[in-house]
Amino acid sequence: MAFQLKPNRKESENKTIRFPVELIDRIDKAIVNQDVTFSSFVIQACEYALNDMDTSKNQ
Repeated sequence: MAFQLKPNRKESENKTIRFPVELIDRIDKAIVNQDVTFSSFVIQACEYALNDMDTSKNQ
């Protein structure tokens, strides 16, 4: 299934994370004219990656 942006979520906790500048630029370009924040995009991208991650190597 392709990655699809969803509306912002409510419950959250602050975490500090560093991103490469190039990645920040790519994310900023991806969310232009979308009804999504940078944080929401990152959360959704992480959820997508975790849901589609091959966990067979970890067992």
